[in-house]
Amino acid sequence: MDSIRPAASGRPVVPAAVPAAPTRPAAPGGSPATARPPAAVGPAVTPRPALTALRLSAFKAHRGAVLPLGPVTLFAGPSGSGKSSALQAYEALALLGAGGPLRSAFPDPAGCVPEGAVPDAQGRRGFRIGCTVDGPAGAVRLDLAVQAEPEPRIVGERLTDADGRTLLATALRDPRRRTVQAEWHTGDRSHVTRAPLPGDRLATALLPLRVAGSTEGQRRLLAAAEQVVLALRSVFACDPRPHRMRAPVPVGEGRLRRGCDNLAEVLHRTRADCTRRHARLVAAAAAGCAGPVRDLDVERLADGTVRALLDRGDRPSGSGGDPGGAARRPGTPLERLGDGELRYLALALVLLTGPGVLAVDQAAEVPGALQTLTVLADGFDRGLDRWQAGELLRLAAEICAEGHMRFVATAGEAVAEAARPGEGLTVVDLRRE
Repeated sequence: MDSIRPAASGRPVVPAAVPAAPTRPAAPGGSPATARPPAAVGPAVTPRPALTALRLSAFKAHRGAVLPLGPVTLFAGPSGSGKSSALQAYEALALLGAGGPLRSAFPDPAGCVPEGAVPDAQGRRGFRIGCTVDGPAGAVRLDLAVQAEPEPRIVGERLTDADGRTLLATALRDPRRRTVQAEWHTGDRSHVTRAPLPGDRLATALLPLRVAGSTEGQRRLLAAAEQVVLALRSVFACDPRPHRMRAPVPVGEGRLRRGCDNLAEVLHRTRADCTRRHARLVAAAAAGCAGPVRDLDVERLADGTVRALLDRGDRPSGSGGDPGGAARRPGTPLERLGDGELRYLALALVLLTGPGVLAVDQAAEVPGALQTLTVLADGFDRGLDRWQAGELLRLAAEICAEGHMRFVATAGEAVAEAARPGEGLTVVDLRRE
């Protein structure tokens, strides 16, 4: 078992097992379903870059927090413990890593400043976050100091390699300018290159456009920067909204959006594109939805829209019960399901698809075999019962063990308390003393 590490609150952070789900009651006329044992999950040996730690040095309610990240990670704790803000910091780093401006990553930068932070003599206040990315270049650290007031900008950035060498450092030299002074260390004759860079962009993401890679030092710098950028930008933030998933939707490109409101459209695509993964989705639906589930189907309506159906496997509507002599009764439209079942189905679909189906912009210039998609799910267990949460976590453990996907989510105390240490899932307990 991995060693115990302190969380932000001082409580231990331990790798934990998927919660043991109780036996689900039998549907009327059916047999009881039994809980499957959790999948055996070990560390995936792959060259894919991935975040292994999130640092919230001074961010909202967090101070000096180092949160470990595994293939499947839950930030757990009561309301107000900082679960959602930790996920917000992760998503903000992802947006910056993709080349986005600071304002898109932090729409309300002043709200990210720790409570009680006192402005300096120039009226400036800010926050600090960072991460560690493991991969072929080793454990590379990225640390950011962000000024929130009076004007948002990244006033300090540091990229450090696995040996502790500073590869990139930026600093605000003149508050009147919109740029910062950047220095990157390449190890060639000049040793250090200096140039102004925009103060509202991640300098690490700009380095591949500035460094030729003609010397060993430049290649070392590029390897570290590209590893961080690749891990950060491959993120899909998911927050299924059941009230938006009930209406029929037009058929489009078939890429699942953040709120999963186009679930029926994506099912229309995936049902035909990948029968194996569709079969796994049907099995997940049967495990997490009330009543029998034979299939997940899609019905095209007269106006050209589609809606999703649960095929309950009903007996034919014709007399005599001859399966070949009559059409089956229509399935149950998904809009009739409860919020918890709709969220469950949406999260299962996210885990069983990938970047080609999810609305995420991955690095086109990097082979898919070298990329890892990270799914962020705030309020993962919202509306789910204990059985459904356990089924989804087992599915996540199974999928993430393959190495091409990681799952980071927030959950309430009940999920954390049901987890057992030692079998693959990392639970970061954010309860305060």
